Amino acid sequence: MKRIHFEPEVPAQVRAIPRHIAMTILEAIHRYAETGAGRVKPLSGEFEGFIRLRVGNHRVFFKETADTVTIHRVRDRREAYR
Repeated sequence: MKRIHFEPEVPAQVRAIPRHIAMTILEAIHRYAETGAGRVKPLSGEFEGFIRLRVGNHRVFFKETADTVTIHRVRDRREAYR
């Protein structure tokens, strides 16, 4: 399993989401780090180098190395790409 690292602003972004949705997002992040499973897509343009994990109406932007998944942003889909 890959180690999960959160950038400093991410915990506040997760706390701003209703608890049951936040738990679903955290479970999806954990599942991805463990198995690589999830609705992921590499991004381009302004967000080149990031990978997007889709969890319902929320998007998780992260970067991945051989042993770490670094979460950079967790936002509602309406605000994710702004």
